[in-house]
Amino acid sequence: MNSAMEQDREVIAWDHDSTERSDEDLLLDYRDRSDRESFEELVRRYERELYNYLRQYLGDAQMAEDAFQTTFLQVHLKCDQFEAGRKVRPWLYTVATNQAIDAQRRNRRHRMVSLDRQYGGDGQEDFGSLVEMLDSDAPSPQHEVDSAERGEFVRAAVDALPETLRQVVMLVYYQGLKYREAADALSIPVGTVKSRLHAAVHKLNVALTDTSLSTHD
Repeated sequence: MNSAMEQDREVIAWDHDSTERSDEDLLLDYRDRSDRESFEELVRRYERELYNYLRQYLGDAQMAEDAFQTTFLQVHLKCDQFEAGRKVRPWLYTVATNQAIDAQRRNRRHRMVSLDRQYGGDGQEDFGSLVEMLDSDAPSPQHEVDSAERGEFVRAAVDALPETLRQVVMLVYYQGLKYREAADALSIPVGTVKSRLHAAVHKLNVALTDTSLSTHD
């Protein structure tokens, strides 16, 4: 009997240890107990995702690496500002986006962004890729150039967007954040996220229409 009970306790302990802690648990453990392993696990979880985001946002590998490092430096320095009940992921994107903007101010090199990602689900509108949304009635550059070159038109147009519009395009269309997460990351209302997305699509349509008309001159 005692042997069976001990085995049961071992199984329960194994199940408890194997339960993955949430991002929020990790950050709060680091904030409250200076648990270095929790911080390192959080970095591992987001290393590829955040680096890829910064790489696309900045268009430069070294700038992205530097911004990634400073992002988690800021997480270390400001973890006491993280409040229980918040979600870690949008907060990390807030910090990462701010670091990317600071990097751009230090280095005004142009940025390139891939926007062929399909996006939708979770109760949100299924927009598809941004390229598919740019469907103005004017003659399309797609009739004049191959898809790769059309992608270059789109990327150049995105690069020329005002920063507030480009940020929501990056977070929603490229990174796949939900409206609420993007709103939290940018500290703006959800309605503002939606309105900026529609404004961005309108401006991109105008830009691509102008490009199309110029090819007919």
